[in-house]
Amino acid sequence: MQQGGLENLTKPDYHLFGHPKGLYVCFLTEMWERFSFYGMKFLLVLYLTKYHLFSDEQGFSILGSYTAMVYAMPVIGGLLADRYLGMRKAVLFGGTLLVFGHFGMAWEGHAASVVNGQIMQDQQALQVFYFSLALIIMGVGFLKPNISTIVGRLYAENDPRRDSGFTIFYMGINIGAFLATIFCVWLGETYGWKYGFGLAGIGMIVGLMTFMRGQKHLHGLAEPTNPERLREPLIGKLSREMVIYFGAIAGLFVVWQMVQVHQVVHGALAVTSIAVLAGLLFFLFVHCDKVARERMLVLIVLTMSTVVFWALFEQSSGSMTLYADRVVDRQLFGFEVTAGQFGALNPLFIFLLAPIFAWLWTFLNKKGLEPSMPVKFALGIVQAGLGFVALVVGASMPDQAGKVAMIWLVLAYLLHTTGELCLSPVGLSAVTKLSVSSVVGVMMGAWFLASAYAGYVAAWIGKFTAIKQAPGAEVAVSEALTAYSDLYGTLFYVALAVGVLLLLISPILKRGMHGVR
Repeated sequence: MQQGGLENLTKPDYHLFGHPKGLYVCFLTEMWERFSFYGMKFLLVLYLTKYHLFSDEQGFSILGSYTAMVYAMPVIGGLLADRYLGMRKAVLFGGTLLVFGHFGMAWEGHAASVVNGQIMQDQQALQVFYFSLALIIMGVGFLKPNISTIVGRLYAENDPRRDSGFTIFYMGINIGAFLATIFCVWLGETYGWKYGFGLAGIGMIVGLMTFMRGQKHLHGLAEPTNPERLREPLIGKLSREMVIYFGAIAGLFVVWQMVQVHQVVHGALAVTSIAVLAGLLFFLFVHCDKVARERMLVLIVLTMSTVVFWALFEQSSGSMTLYADRVVDRQLFGFEVTAGQFGALNPLFIFLLAPIFAWLWTFLNKKGLEPSMPVKFALGIVQAGLGFVALVVGASMPDQAGKVAMIWLVLAYLLHTTGELCLSPVGLSAVTKLSVSSVVGVMMGAWFLASAYAGYVAAWIGKFTAIKQAPGAEVAVSEALTAYSDLYGTLFYVALAVGVLLLLISPILKRGMHGVR
């Protein structure tokens, strides 16, 4: 079935602007999914601390649990789609969960208030909020990994259009992120949180409808590998497919509780990470020859280093958003930029700089000067650290009102984005190039697990900026500046130390790659 579909894709009527029409279906679906995801993400901490009056520390705990699970769940969703469901069914199921999750977020309940020095919160609304987060986590788990896999299946392995197809697809991700942080965040912060979350939900409905209407353009390439097995009864009269769906729905209730208890998430991440690392090391030293073992060891080192980068980068939706809200002068030509809208800078800079970086690496390669993978990773981490230097410098030169000029926050986002462009594009490529073929899937899972752990660590780091204050009281700008400067200065030194260490060992890592570039 899938082979037949691939043959059909060679016919001219199945193409648009030189690419399969299915690419544009995936492009629009992912664009709207990312629109809903980022629209919610950059509102989350602000919503918790301003509407429900959570402390910074509590807000970061919820953000960390959510971020960790939303990065970890695609490992499970991808495996279920590969082995049983197929990508199309997984995307439809995940998209449906996401629609319910985002609209659940739009139910605010009553705003928290302070009565006799105690914060009174709407507990019913908060439980709806937590369950909505669980729906989003599970939905992303089923949709996110599989929409990307579908794009890969639209092209033959040696199709020269494959790379440009993925470039178009990734452009959709950044368009969605940019539009979300401009419109959803502005609507939520200016007119009411429910409107921002609601717009994110509308975006997800558009994405799901786009995929449903465009399924025919996938030509059977995203179907289950064994449809008969999927229909077989597994528990009583329930088919294997229905057991997966009901199992995922039951899992929602587990995630619902986990997102409220961040210690459980940390414990699960720690145990899983140790188990995966131990299993990989056993595999390397028992089943691999010298070349394969050394390549895999290099990949493990690089994967572990990404935890540092993404933990710094993910400050954007946490401590950096509160920094923008509390200490930055956000007036621009008579208009006020909302705190979360600064998140639009990252996708904007990617649009502007990605072609330049692609040209730069090609140019340096022709001159024999292109940095190795480990050096690119080191450069990415150091640039993330330099972004925090910009925030510290800005905090040291406040205006008469004690506020920081927004140019310093713009510079921080610029440096974080250039760091991302050094590290991120080569990361997934490194997994496929350095892994032993029999464990590529496991290593891809380990890569996403590292991102999940980084999300949790990012929230833990953000707690160092938490300012203890009376319930409902305004944060003093001078006190906030001190807290942010102390943390961000430390983060620079951490990034510098890790980056320099990677640079020092890069010759060893390069030798261990045995010719892989």
